[in-house]
Formats: sequence, C-alpha cells, structure tokens
Amino acid sequence: MGSVALAGTLLVVALFLHRGVYGAYELKNDNKCDIFQGKWVYDPKYPLYNAVNCPFIEQEFDCRKNGRPDNMYLKYRWKPTSCKLPRFRGGVFLERFRGKRILFVGDSISLNQWQSLTCMLHLAVPKAKYTLIRTGGLSTFSFPAHNVSVMFSRNAFLVDIVGEKSGRVLKLNSISSGDLWKTADVLIFDSWHWWLHTGRKQPWDIIQDMNNTYKDMNRLVAYRKALNTWAKWVNSNVDNSKTKVIFRGISPDHMNSSDWGDRNAKNCIGETRPVMGRSYPGVRHPAEAIVENVVQKISKKVRLLDVTTLSQLRKDGHPSAYGYGGPRATDCSHWCLPGVPDTWNQLLYAVLFPDSN
Repeated sequence: MGSVALAGTLLVVALFLHRGVYGAYELKNDNKCDIFQGKWVYDPKYPLYNAVNCPFIEQEFDCRKNGRPDNMYLKYRWKPTSCKLPRFRGGVFLERFRGKRILFVGDSISLNQWQSLTCMLHLAVPKAKYTLIRTGGLSTFSFPAHNVSVMFSRNAFLVDIVGEKSGRVLKLNSISSGDLWKTADVLIFDSWHWWLHTGRKQPWDIIQDMNNTYKDMNRLVAYRKALNTWAKWVNSNVDNSKTKVIFRGISPDHMNSSDWGDRNAKNCIGETRPVMGRSYPGVRHPAEAIVENVVQKISKKVRLLDVTTLSQLRKDGHPSAYGYGGPRATDCSHWCLPGVPDTWNQLLYAVLFPDSN
C-alpha cells in the first residue's frame, strides 16, 4: 500500500475511533451524520414547552419564574451540520418503552436532564395520569397507562463514598449501587460536576485507591480511575440484548468569560445569546478526552451522548442570577428549563431510535 493510501486509511480509522463508534447517527440510507456537530440557529417556534405546564420542575431550573427578564435564550434550536435532527415524539417514546424503566444515574446536572425529559413526555400526553415519588436519593416519574418509569438516582461520583472512622472515604474502586442499575432497561450515566469541589462543598475526606489512601490527589486522575471502575461494572453486568447504556458527556460551566473571548464580562451573568458558529473559542474541556477514552474501551455497547461542544456554545443558557440562590449564588453550571437539556433529550431520542428520521 502506498504512503498516501496508508495515511488516508489511518485517518479514516482515527476518525472512526474518535466519533464513529459512538458519535455517528445512522440514517435510513446508511449514511452517517455526527448529530453532535452543528450550530445553534434562531427558531421563533421555540421553546418546545412552557415551564408553567410542568409544575414539578425544580425551582432552581425555572429561570422565568425566578425573574429572568430576557427570553431569547429560549429561541435557539440545535441544527446538525449534515443531517436533520429527528423530532422528539413523546408519545412514540412512551409506546416504544411500554413496560420499561429508564434510569438516570448521576449528579444534579443529570437531575436537570431528567426533569427536562419528564416535562417533554408529560406535555406529549398531557391528559395521561402520572405519579412522582421521591424516596431518599431516588426519584421515580411514572406513566401508569404505559407502565413506563423514568427514574433519577442521585450518585455524583458513580463510585462509593463510605463513612468510616477515618471520615468519609471516596472509594475509587468500589460500586455498591449496581443492584438498582441492573433493574433498568435504559441506563443514562453522568459524572463530573462534583469532582472539582473543595472545602465545604467536598463530600468526602479521604480518597482510597486499591489499598492506598490519600488526603487528596489530582482530580482528573481520580476521575479516570472512577470511570474505569464504572466501565468494569458495565462490562461485567450489562447484557446489551436487554439493556441500553448511554453516558452523557461533560456538561460545561461558564464561570470564566475569557473562555469565549469576552474580556468585559466575568461569567454567565447577563449573557443572552449563544456563541454563534460551529466551534467554541475556548480550550477543549479537560475531562472530555477521559470520557471518550473510557467509553471507547468498554467491550459492551455504550453510546456517548457527546453534548460538550454544543453546550459550551450556550453561555446564555444557565440560571445565572435567576436560580435557586438568586443573585447571591450565581449558577453558571446548571441549565434553565426550557433550555439546553431539552436538546440533550432530542439527541437521546435520536440515539435510542436511530430509525426515527
């Protein structure tokens, strides 16, 4: 094989490993389109719903109710570069998952996405009865007529935090929550938001890695070790003929306006428009490569919901001063609802139902 042909082959292989294994959306004509690459476009028909019609949305995500005066952030639709994102059809979703259990496992950003999905489904069948039960760290939203449950299990690190005499121990090699995970037909994982917390917001005192304990360690190293433990659990416990597994990629914050090239701002406060175009001017998120590497190496089929770049473009989508804590607790991490997580769920729909285009 000539050097040019070999180089071309290697490039195709590299691109396949980087995106194709878990990023391409297979269309009916067998072409593939990366639905995670595109841009935000103004759409006067947006948003997909009014939060008033979803009384169960957490106060921290209901930005309009909290007094946010602008509404342009509601008017942007994600447009993939080379294909059309299929319309989210909540009725179809419920019919195709009749008798099934969908479980989100992760942090408060996962809660953000779960709340978005439950609202989108509720408004698709507004006359259908629903139940919402919260027990400890598990929230279950059910549609009895369809026998569908959409659940959220709060588990920010995926691996265990155990109270011991020495304090709260973050065990990078241990998962005890797996029995609940095994009951689901669709698993949607996420973890990142809490890994950089320090001080009073840090929910552990000691890190344990195998037989070694540390007062602290490089958080990206710890994150990789924890995700590898999660990956081992997936390989050992998931039967892909029965269970679909998805990892939702890193949800970025917008705490530093220099990331998007604005030296006059400070953070997301006052931002009312997305970064326009297809690329984000800031550096690649440091945890993004870790997630891709871990997911790529799992022997079982796991789809990466690669939302990082498209979410980086949405500096305008956070509660900012209109979250739970108001102006005294600026929130540039979570997302307003309606908002960006609705797009995550449209992408989730496309991944779950690749024949929906």
